Amino acid sequence: MSSTLERHAVAVGGLLVGEGPAVVIGGRVSLREHNGRADAYEVLRERAGRAAPLLVEPSSAADLPAIAALAGAVVVGSTWTRDIPLVRAAAGLGLPVVVERRASGTLEEWLGLAGYCAAEGDGQVILCEGGSLDLGVMRAARVASGRPVLADVSRNVGLSAAAVAAGADGLLLPAPVPAASVNAARTPSASGASGSGNGGTGSAGHGGASGNGAVGSGRVGTGEPPQARRAGYAGVVAREFAAAGGIGLPGAMAEPGAILQAGPEAALQVAEEAVTVVGALLRPESPATLPECREAIDRVDAALATLLERRAALAGIVQRIKPVGGFAGRDLDREHALVKRMASRAPSLGEARLAPIMNAVIEAGLHLAEERAHR
Repeated sequence: MSSTLERHAVAVGGLLVGEGPAVVIGGRVSLREHNGRADAYEVLRERAGRAAPLLVEPSSAADLPAIAALAGAVVVGSTWTRDIPLVRAAAGLGLPVVVERRASGTLEEWLGLAGYCAAEGDGQVILCEGGSLDLGVMRAARVASGRPVLADVSRNVGLSAAAVAAGADGLLLPAPVPAASVNAARTPSASGASGSGNGGTGSAGHGGASGNGAVGSGRVGTGEPPQARRAGYAGVVAREFAAAGGIGLPGAMAEPGAILQAGPEAALQVAEEAVTVVGALLRPESPATLPECREAIDRVDAALATLLERRAALAGIVQRIKPVGGFAGRDLDREHALVKRMASRAPSLGEARLAPIMNAVIEAGLHLAEERAHR
């Protein structure tokens, strides 16, 4: 690391982690889940060739050749960070190394292990906070090391927005189980369950998780434009908001368990929405090409749309509370003060340019409130 702690971006597959927009990687695979009973090549070939780069945790040194051949990065798992021979062998594969923090492990221990992996390999190291996320430690690690950090939100995808706000360069989710594996594990009576080709777990059909694993710089694994995915998800979010009577950011309206029970596609969408909306508000970007600039603007526009929808909902509540609602109840002094406060946040636009924008926003909200009142 340099003494000035320059940011060190790491390329994993087609994604750049640590520079530009935050990313979502739905490609974590743990070979330890198979307890050494599965062939690593077979497991990884089932998941290779999808949009998501595979981030693979070995079960033993015997898995490393398959990981070197088929993975985008090797994961030093939180449960075996003290198995130095395996750590050394994994770091020496020549792949980017994702170093997870051991449960209850200290910041110093975590960064020390990352430094060891960098020295044993080619220096391409990413830190990963998982389990019961400690976002304070994650942020401190990013600041202290200059390395990219991922937040593994597999257990609590509802923390996706908080993780991005805390500085995560990416969100990590499990790789979807291939449809063939799901089908092989089914009984005949369960043929209509998840993974059936209609968008269930591991389905390659209508919006299933297969092939939808990587999102970064506006790229989505299905080939479907990210704007279309966001628009579809926004409709679901709006309906859930209306049903719950709640107002908040996407992903905040449901318990994490409910999101995960809805399937990997729903979890992926929550994570994607977090990197899009929260990232646009808080993450600095310096796009260098026209496509990168347009993608950055698209993320800002997505955040604007989310905030406008929330504002419209709040304005509707105000109209129900005010003694005199609608256009007749407009408070022009308050609106002028609002524009003045906004100009302090957007000085390059200033009051003169912001005034017509806010007038249009306010009038749109009033028209919407009137339409709803007459339904």
